[in-house]
Amino acid sequence: MDFSIKPIDAKTGLAAVKTGCLAVGVFEDKKLSQAAKELDRHGEISAALKSGDISGKPGTTLLLRGVAGGAAERILLVGLGKSEPLAEKNFASAVQAITRVFATLGATEGAIALPFEEVKSRDAAWSVRAAVLAVRDAAYRFDTTKSQKEPAQSGIRKVTFLASGASAPAARTAAAQAVAIANGMDLTKDLGNLPSNICTPSYLADTARRLAKEFGFGIEVLDRKQLEALKMGSFLSVTKGSEEPPKFIVLKHTGGKTKDAPVVLVGKGITFDTGGISLKPGANMDEMKYDMCGAASVLGTFRAIGELGLKMNVVGVIPTCENMPSGRASKPGDIVTSMSGQTIEILNTDAEGRLILCDALTYAERFKPAAVVDIATLTGACVTALGHHNTGLFTRHDEAHDALANALLAAGKATGDTAWRMPIEDAYQEQLKSNFADMANIGGPPGGSITAACFLERYTRKYTWAHLDIAGTAWKSGAAKGATGRPVPLLTTFLLDCANGKSAAKQAA
Repeated sequence: MDFSIKPIDAKTGLAAVKTGCLAVGVFEDKKLSQAAKELDRHGEISAALKSGDISGKPGTTLLLRGVAGGAAERILLVGLGKSEPLAEKNFASAVQAITRVFATLGATEGAIALPFEEVKSRDAAWSVRAAVLAVRDAAYRFDTTKSQKEPAQSGIRKVTFLASGASAPAARTAAAQAVAIANGMDLTKDLGNLPSNICTPSYLADTARRLAKEFGFGIEVLDRKQLEALKMGSFLSVTKGSEEPPKFIVLKHTGGKTKDAPVVLVGKGITFDTGGISLKPGANMDEMKYDMCGAASVLGTFRAIGELGLKMNVVGVIPTCENMPSGRASKPGDIVTSMSGQTIEILNTDAEGRLILCDALTYAERFKPAAVVDIATLTGACVTALGHHNTGLFTRHDEAHDALANALLAAGKATGDTAWRMPIEDAYQEQLKSNFADMANIGGPPGGSITAACFLERYTRKYTWAHLDIAGTAWKSGAAKGATGRPVPLLTTFLLDCANGKSAAKQAA
């Protein structure tokens, strides 16, 4: 899918736009958008509204051919809901509807002239970015593991966004950013959707090597012997039961000044989670191939910032392994020593994500980071708390950590990849007490996502840190089963904001 931005000619307007299909908006109170008014010279569009052929409700569509008011072969009317104010949700519904219709047409080129500057509390750049991401998401297909590939998508493959001359430069930048984010999301989705017999820790390491070669990243992949030398006893305890060798991937994007402290992204990479000796129920266990989506999102974000040539330093750290039961596997009651020297009583081997992350978070200290963000499909408790709409965001409560939280929340809101800040307080730390070690790896059912974050917090006290629990947002179940690509939009936008010196992000980094 190709995207471009074209300023609307002030003299000829939309009537002179030659394209296979031109999409314009109408409202449910029988009002026309400014673009629709320009094309309604002979009253055909207003007649369609008055007759009830299209209601104007969000996402409704009506395709017209041979409209005398314009040079386009087809005019697609799309409902935007109420005219004042134009809600984000209604705008998104309109773009999704346009995408569905564009895919069915015999034309190869289309144009969209929605009121990009009229979305409530948003500008044209935001609207174009949201539209590109929506179109790309609808176009995504995964048929890598099918013997019969899906036929190539027909319909419109080149989309032009028609914007005012004043907003066109910002819209071009937004479109380029959105394409890079979409490419990163596609990589994240592909990795998540691959089965665990293909997407192993070695496969993730090879993917990182390909990215490093393509974009000039620094890369290091540590194997078991190196992890043993680093005394990563917690990480190694998880991989004991598996035949697949663990990998510890470090990617470095050096787009900033040499002395600039990097932002470090740490992604959980459990390529399959059986639960270990604390075996999971069989129902839906296939979805545990998605337990590496934190790692996949770091790789997808690196793809995006590589394409964008981000002007700052970013480090990606990915501990990756399988969690399998065997005669060698860790058992409930075992005690292991983490890289930090702190000891952990493993009360439940299915709480393994925190065991690999804690050593990775300790390793991150060597980069003297400006901030560290870990991303993990960590707890079912987060799904219970927040459902599948918001990622859980956890961090300490002080000025530096509040700034980091605000920057991440703002990036999520800007992209629709939203997060919700959860509490993390000393009172919850009491639940991690152990009679036999410095801490237990679980704190019981109450506040399960919070106590998991509290566990990680114990390994991050030398830098500014935030934890994103993506267990509810990284993939979908049911008929629409598949990876979502989240939180690549949030992470990439956060890094862009840091690089561009936006206030909250600048303070955070």
